[in-house]
Amino acid sequence: MVCRRQLSGAESETLKQRRTQIMSRGLPKQKPIEGVKQVIVVASGKGGVGKSTTAVNLALALAANDSSKAIGLLDVDVYGPSIPKMMNLKGNPELSQSNLMRPLLNYGIACMSMGFLIEENEPVVWRGLMVMSAIEKLLRQVDWGQLDYLVVDMPPGTGDVQLSVSQNIPITGAVIVSTPQDVALMDAHKGAEMFRKVHVPVLGLVQNMSVFQCPKCKHKTHIFGADGARKLAQTLGLEVLGDIPLHLNIREASDTGQPIVFSQPESDEAKAYLRIAVEVVRRLPSPSE
Repeated sequence: MVCRRQLSGAESETLKQRRTQIMSRGLPKQKPIEGVKQVIVVASGKGGVGKSTTAVNLALALAANDSSKAIGLLDVDVYGPSIPKMMNLKGNPELSQSNLMRPLLNYGIACMSMGFLIEENEPVVWRGLMVMSAIEKLLRQVDWGQLDYLVVDMPPGTGDVQLSVSQNIPITGAVIVSTPQDVALMDAHKGAEMFRKVHVPVLGLVQNMSVFQCPKCKHKTHIFGADGARKLAQTLGLEVLGDIPLHLNIREASDTGQPIVFSQPESDEAKAYLRIAVEVVRRLPSPSE
């Protein structure tokens, strides 16, 4: 027979503190990105759910809703950078006098991506240490000037890059993107839980490709299911920031490097992103807090 002694309150608290100390060993100390007031990460558990499209249009919507704000867009998807194409940008960043990379600018948004540092069709075949070195460069060797919001397009999943970004810089909040499909929602759930474990506030979920409306007969079809993200949000105690329809215009605008918030600002699809940007800002703390 094994005897188990109940821990007293003091002993239990000591054990918790000891566990916290052990887990914190080796973790980098968070250091803000110089000149950046607030960092918003856009993430998804699974690829192909429209995360990068959401990140691009969110950045543009933040700028459109308040022209006094300076917005940056950082693409840390090292293996599959999408920002250069979606923002219609090419070329290598110039270096400042302090040897920092200067972001490329389009549509009023300052952008930095691994895609600016390699050839367009060149695959990134790197092991973990090289990827972490690239992430460190993107986080610490960019001259952003003064930004109110830096939107970070994260790679899909919950791996090294997500942890490295979350542990190296203070993140104001995370936006989780998912389709209503069960398979995508499973991974979105994991993504939200990962941010909670590293103490990053989750601002809410974006339900992408929520519904398809036939352009001819106007019949609406929920191709990926209906309200899946809303059900997940309830489970997580979060809110849905907004719904983005599955629409040809969004895809075409992204592929041509003219995001819909910029190229068709009066469209229903652009207005959906503008509303999401309002909801994101509403949930952010004051920069002075």
